[in-house]
Amino acid sequence: QVQLVESGGGLVQAGGSLRLSCWASGSIFSIYDMGWYRQAPGNQRALVALITSGGNTRYSDSVKGRFTISRDNAKNMVYLQMNSLKPEDTDVYYCNAWVKVSSTALGDYWGQGTQVTVSS
Repeated sequence: QVQLVESGGGLVQAGGSLRLSCWASGSIFSIYDMGWYRQAPGNQRALVALITSGGNTRYSDSVKGRFTISRDNAKNMVYLQMNSLKPEDTDVYYCNAWVKVSSTALGDYWGQGTQVTVSS
């Protein structure tokens, strides 16, 4: 079994910064893509940023230039540095990872979510 544990959410004023962290643990053979998604009540989960095992990144248009995703493969961790935060960034943020749990089995795993609230 694989667990993803997020930390770093909270309340911040507009223009401020937060850093989200996510640690993957459990029966991990290797980790492929890792990413951060956001979801508001009643909405679908949407990609914020993604990073491949090789370090290639992709961002949603709304966060380009403000957010930076990074990962530490040795520690099985992924980070999201969020700068110049806006009230519209307020949401629950979820960590995601595609994890190879054996030589033949690949799974899609999610964290429990962390609330990010940006006040105006």
